[in-house]
Order: sequence, then C-alpha cells, then structure tokens
Amino acid sequence: MKLNVAIMFGGKSVEHEVSIISAMQAINALDKTKVNVIPIYISKDSQLYSGDSLLNIETYSDLEQAKSQSNSVYLYKDKNNVYMNLIKPKLFKEQKQLIDIVIPIMHGTYGEDGKLQGFLELLDVPFASSDTTASAIGQDKVIMKHIFQNSGLPIVNWFWLYGFEFKNDQTPFLEKAETLGYPVVIKPANLGSSIGISFAKNADEFIEAIHLASEFDEKIVVEKAISNLREVNCSVLGDVYHNEVSLIEEVGSSAELLSFDEKYLSNAKGSKMQGMASTKRDVPAQLSSALEAEVHRLSKAVVHSLNSSGICRIDFMIDAITDAIYINEINTMPGSLAFYLWADKGVDFSQIMGNLIQQAIDRKRRSDQRTTTYASNILSNYAANGSKGKLKM
Repeated sequence: MKLNVAIMFGGKSVEHEVSIISAMQAINALDKTKVNVIPIYISKDSQLYSGDSLLNIETYSDLEQAKSQSNSVYLYKDKNNVYMNLIKPKLFKEQKQLIDIVIPIMHGTYGEDGKLQGFLELLDVPFASSDTTASAIGQDKVIMKHIFQNSGLPIVNWFWLYGFEFKNDQTPFLEKAETLGYPVVIKPANLGSSIGISFAKNADEFIEAIHLASEFDEKIVVEKAISNLREVNCSVLGDVYHNEVSLIEEVGSSAELLSFDEKYLSNAKGSKMQGMASTKRDVPAQLSSALEAEVHRLSKAVVHSLNSSGICRIDFMIDAITDAIYINEINTMPGSLAFYLWADKGVDFSQIMGNLIQQAIDRKRRSDQRTTTYASNILSNYAANGSKGKLKM
C-alpha cells in the first residue's frame, strides 16, 4: 500500500518563492511507485491549498491564479489518523484525504522556525524535519550562537541587539562595533537566504546596515568579519541516533557576501529549476584532509548540540591565512534540501526523500513509546467551584 505523503511549502515568509522551488524539486524526486504525493501550498496570507495543479511549477508564475486553481483545505485529527479536508465541500468529490506523513519544505519564518513543527506535533502526525525546539533554535541566530558557545563550538566574536535599542541610543552599540573591530557583518536574527545582511567597514555603514536589518527583524546579530574568508558548507542527513555527512562544498562569490540573487537567481533562466544547485560552487571543496575531517566532526557536533534531524546544512567560515574554522549557522531546512551535496557521494535526491520518510516513521515510533501523560485524580479534589481555587476538604 502506498503512503500518502503531504509536502507542505510556501508560507508567510520572504523566502516564499524559494520554498516553492525546493518543494517542486523534492516532489519530482519522490518515488511515485511507493507514495501518493499530496501538495499543500500555504499562501502568503497563511491559507492552505491543495490540488493537482500545484504539482506544476508553472502554476506559481501567478500566485493568485495558483490559489484559484486549487482548493482551500484544512488539517484535522480524527482518532489516530490525520486528514486533509476541503473547506468548501464539493458534490461527487472525496471530501477527506488521509495523511500518513508530512514533509515540510518551508524556509524562514512561520515554516522553518518551529511554528509549523509545533502544529504538526500537536496533530501527532509523523513529519520529516527538525522538531519544534531545534527548528526554533536553528532559525534564531542569537539563541543558536549562545548554544554553540555553551557547547564549546567555535564561532566568531559577536554581539546582538534589539533594533529599538539602537533607535533609542546608538552610542553603546557603535562602541561595541568599534571594540569588535571593523569590518563587521550585520544580520537579521531570524532570516535566511542572505536577506537583510550587510557588510560594514565603518560607523556610517554600520548605522545604515542596522537600519536595513531592522526592517526584517527586531533582533540583530553583529559579527566580526573574516577578511581572508573561505565559505564552506556541509550537509547532514539523519538525527542524533544516526547521521551521515555529505561532501563539503566551497561557495564562490563575486561579492563580499553571497547574495540572494547569487543563491537563487543566478543562471535561473533555463536552469530547469535548479535553485541552490545553480550557485557557483566547488564540490568537493579543496581542503586538506585535516580541515575536511574537522568540518565533518563539527557538522555532527552541531546536530548533536541542537538535536536537529531531517536534512540540514551547516555553513562554516574558514580563515584562509590561519585555517581557523568557525561555525556560521545551521539551516534546518536548506534550499533545494542540499541534494547537490550528496550526488557525487552516490546518494541521489530520491534516496534522500526516502530517508526522510523513514526518519519520520522512526521518530513517531520512538515518540509513541514514551510516556506523555500521567494518570492522576487531582481534579476529583476540586469542589464544583474549584475554578475559584476552593478545595474539597
């Protein structure tokens, strides 16, 4: 019997379109002889849609048309099963669809930050990604860096602030930036795909960069820039119980920072929906055996420190002069699901998707074996007016 696998994508995020590309790639990679694919598109206004037209990338050239060509749906649990149903029932059409497994492929806020994962955990449906906690930490660079520091993992010198604090008084943060030493990198704490990130070489550029980052997030991260920078990434497939590391890539960029355009729009025309796979990169990266081993070790250490799962990508910075390695961040739901880092290792995209399905099944099985409720008669000790705090004596 085929599994009904729902792919959830889109969402209320500036990375909405990136999510669509990643989802279409993943859907194409699923083995249709083993699974029935159910697309669940979440619009920018947080409405859920489904329908066969959503399986075609061309549908999304007009997002309003994409919604009009599909059906508004909702998810609910009935006893031990989770279903998708139509909001507006239609004659002679099956009204509900069983959902066996969900694979969320949503980048950024409201999809990669734990909010969607919390909803799926509440439904108690098997899903393939990091759980609520790991997703939230992986999205918030401030909390993530604190955990890395506490775990003894290497990161660059940094500090953080709230945008409103800077608006009230710039002086203490200008002093911190001066102490950190220019150049510095300024990032919104909860975004990905290089959105809102700036490189500042002096106080004037720092002020401008903080204002830009504040447009996207209330929390802002400031990091010491590495002048002789090499950027390398490594994907991890699995969880703390078992995981494997991919080949390491070195990302090339014509700018000081790899921009959104370079990640997703470069060579996009005629690229057959390559997404992140179209970015300029060297796979495998030309690293010494010692550096390669350390990147792999640190990649597994990041997964362990956050209890992440599914498929993730850890981004590193290397000082080309000293060979010092610093963890930049984890992407708990990377663009294109980082499939391009596995191909030369003999793992194709279809195998990755099959692995994610198995991970979801295994985690649900472990969850079902844990005690999640505690039998108690505490409510029997409350009187009829117990809501006011009076106990029956």
